[in-house]
Amino acid sequence: MIYDQLVNKEKKLALIGLGYVGLPIALAFARKISVIGFDINRQRVEMMKNGIDPSNELEAADFAGCDIEFTDSLEVLKEASFYIVAVPTPVDEHKVPDLTPVQRASETVGKVLKKGDYVVFESTVYPGCTEEDCLPIMERISGLKMGVDFKLGYSPERINPGDKQHTLSKIVKVVSGCDAESLVQIAQTYELVVDAGVHRASSIKVAEAAKIIENTQRDLNIALMNELSIIFDKIGINTYEVLEAAGTKWNFLKFQPGLVGGHCIGVDPYYLTHKAKKLGYHSEVILSGRNINDGMGRYVANKVVQHIIQHAGDPRKARVLVKGVTFKEDVSDIRNSKVSDVIKVLQEFFVQVDVVDPHAESDELMHEYGFGLADQIGNEYDAVIVPVPHQAYRALDDAYFASITRPDALIVDLKGIYRNQILSRKYWSL
Repeated sequence: MIYDQLVNKEKKLALIGLGYVGLPIALAFARKISVIGFDINRQRVEMMKNGIDPSNELEAADFAGCDIEFTDSLEVLKEASFYIVAVPTPVDEHKVPDLTPVQRASETVGKVLKKGDYVVFESTVYPGCTEEDCLPIMERISGLKMGVDFKLGYSPERINPGDKQHTLSKIVKVVSGCDAESLVQIAQTYELVVDAGVHRASSIKVAEAAKIIENTQRDLNIALMNELSIIFDKIGINTYEVLEAAGTKWNFLKFQPGLVGGHCIGVDPYYLTHKAKKLGYHSEVILSGRNINDGMGRYVANKVVQHIIQHAGDPRKARVLVKGVTFKEDVSDIRNSKVSDVIKVLQEFFVQVDVVDPHAESDELMHEYGFGLADQIGNEYDAVIVPVPHQAYRALDDAYFASITRPDALIVDLKGIYRNQILSRKYWSL
């Protein structure tokens, strides 16, 4: 059995895609069994060979004591017998799932697949994608048949970037297989690194759906908070004060408003609605939530522009500072950051926008969004926006904001971390 062969190091496990998800999984397995870490980006591979995480999530010490070979070579990849695919699943500019990464990964697996091998996908996809989109590619290229020559499974990733508490080993892992035998072998393999245990889903489609609805549920709850925030702003009351009061009831779900970006919550619901549309069903609730969340960047920017017009006059002469541009606090990941929407709308009004972030890379921002980081902070801003509550920003006080702004400036605190602390300037939060 493959599990015993992996444990005895008679066979190797390979991780395809070494980003935020793939690398931690690869290193976790590499403390137990022999692992091949495969990525198509040679520069990233070289960094990992030197104990550097390109995603800035892991320390050099996390690479110590690991039986792992990093490579971009198919010849080396062929040495594995258990393949885990952890490549991204984005959407295009039309919010349509872009399966290119998983399709290319399937092609890669197809080129190295052998009889007796196992393939497990971790990429977030719609129910049916693994068997209907990925499997045919692997069978065509390899000439092998699933269930006869090799086994297929799906185990959705649950890694939360920047979260040092809910790590891989501490989160129950959902696993599935193409038959009873594969389910047992895949479950036992993941149990090597997941102390919290595994949940054995009844089918691959069930496991795929479970992952999709995790993020869809969260997306909808945040959308409700965002819509409430818009309503409460019109009423003239603070959303966070309302949520504190409501949160005193034991069964109130404590979600907060905010910009919803990143590579999961802001993307995954579109995979589910895309599948639903193909089956003849048009989603209403899910897409309504998405529309609200996708529009929050423009909503925030418009609030700032309105303040500028009222107090400073011409937006073209105004300066705004944006502190934080990654998709969430204390990570370097800028993928699908909705802060860029705020900046884009401000620039549509010809506002001069300075952007700073202790975690982001200026060149990466320029490549992805067309703007970089400011070399230094000025001292006469008409507004300061803090959309990302990095730890480095939490100690900032009223005196600090007063020192870098005009007297009639607006401090925009999207996550409410400075509530009741900003007294010398106009304050606004979601």
